[in-house]
Amino acid sequence: MGDSSPHAAARFLFLSLVLLASIWLCACRPDAASRTLSDAALAVYIRANDEKLTQPADMKGTPISFIIEPGEPVTSVANRLQAAGLITDATLFRRYLRYRHLDTNIQAGEFELSPKMSMMEIALRLQHGYAAGTLVTIPEGWRAEQIAEMLTRMGIMDGTAFLRMVKDGATVALRLGTYDFLDDMPPGASLEGYLFPDTYELPEKPQPEDLLRRMLDNFQRRAGPLLAGAPYPDGLTAHQVLTLASIVEREAVLPEERPLIAGVYLNRLRQGMRLEADPTVQYAMGYQPATGRWWKTPVSLEEYAAVNSPYNTYLHRGLPPGPICNPGLDAIKAVLVPERSDYLYFVARGDGSHVFARTYEKHVRNVRKYLGR
Repeated sequence: MGDSSPHAAARFLFLSLVLLASIWLCACRPDAASRTLSDAALAVYIRANDEKLTQPADMKGTPISFIIEPGEPVTSVANRLQAAGLITDATLFRRYLRYRHLDTNIQAGEFELSPKMSMMEIALRLQHGYAAGTLVTIPEGWRAEQIAEMLTRMGIMDGTAFLRMVKDGATVALRLGTYDFLDDMPPGASLEGYLFPDTYELPEKPQPEDLLRRMLDNFQRRAGPLLAGAPYPDGLTAHQVLTLASIVEREAVLPEERPLIAGVYLNRLRQGMRLEADPTVQYAMGYQPATGRWWKTPVSLEEYAAVNSPYNTYLHRGLPPGPICNPGLDAIKAVLVPERSDYLYFVARGDGSHVFARTYEKHVRNVRKYLGR
């Protein structure tokens, strides 16, 4: 719904200008920018660069010793990492540390780092020091194919084998453990949505089942009690709750808006309206070779109509067949405890936030105001 007007391109241009302004500010005054950049702009910036965070600086590089002095500022650490060829973008690295609240936990000492490590992996290594195994971070809102691609690119494991196990769904899960939250998963469904986003420490030379078991165990520990203890809204199943949470995860940028966005989608389901959720169409469209990304932005109305998929919520009423990504705990909570309102529409302001409307007429005025219609 956030990109659901013919002026999605205008929104995309506005977002781009926000990001460019943020980058310029950091380049000119990095410390001041880190203090003044709004949480909304920071979230938009990280979402736009999340795949870059997983890409190593140089797959042919060799490990080097990197020393962090006690009390050394994060800006200095980031700039030296880039100068050493360990990361490609000091601004992005510094922003990522702040976004993940890692900027105050960098340890002083000597680290063995490699250009083959991603920025995410280096950020974690600077928190924990030396680890014999492998650290990997799975961001909220990634689809299974993104995770698999990252695993292969970072040389952690065979991403194709991992993805094959994910698509085998409950058949594979039964071999890994006992997971009550999978009881109402539809036959033939994949484990998309159940790959709990978090940071995982894996053994040396990990296999796909090592990561998958940790993800499912973590889901059971973190999300399982919520799904087992809370009443589901409107008679939804656990699988449907997770499906809606995945849409909320991709749609919401600001954490505080998740419950309200979840409430809007539930209102539309109650009234028999189509969800018209842009991320579902993007999921159906899949990988975009022209940009090397899994989520196409912007998407035109013509493309919405041309994507013939049960995941296209512009064409089909109700929820899609299953989750479109792997949501975090807050998105799941938002669906289980949505913010009640009589809103039926929302449109992106362009800064990561949304403006909501009760009537279509008001929604049209909001579209005109924020998207230039």
